[in-house]
Amino acid sequence: MKGQQDKDVYAGALLVLVGSAFAWGATSYTLGTSARMGPGYFPLMLGILLAVLGLIIMLRAWRLAPKQRQMVGPWAWKPLFFIVAGNLLFGALLGGLPALGWPAMGFIAAIYGVTVVAGMAGERFSLKESLLLATVLAVGCYLAFVVLLNLQFVVWPTVLSG
Repeated sequence: MKGQQDKDVYAGALLVLVGSAFAWGATSYTLGTSARMGPGYFPLMLGILLAVLGLIIMLRAWRLAPKQRQMVGPWAWKPLFFIVAGNLLFGALLGGLPALGWPAMGFIAAIYGVTVVAGMAGERFSLKESLLLATVLAVGCYLAFVVLLNLQFVVWPTVLSG
């Protein structure tokens, strides 16, 4: 292995790592058998499958000729920052930050927040398009999770709903 490796080597290694972690974590649950599966059976099998697929991807990439490899480029810091920030904002808006005294702003505000912030990760950003997308997502998620699945969580800001 000379120099920089192919993207697939790193991607395969990441899949092996994540799959192995899930498989290992599933062993703390009752596994059962194929006929009578326990709660750890499916995560164990899925983790093993993910690790095996990652190993296959990694081994195939190692066998490529140097001219066929797609080398890893520089980090894309802007998208990385905005995607992570959007997810953190979603959690903070959905559940609030009790340690800082911030109340939960609810599901709808969290959807708007994550959509607008994650939209800034792209090459071009339009607030109008992000708000339109957030509205469609908010209505769809409200119908799916609150109306159809009847999930119980804060939908509107606690300052409005009491």
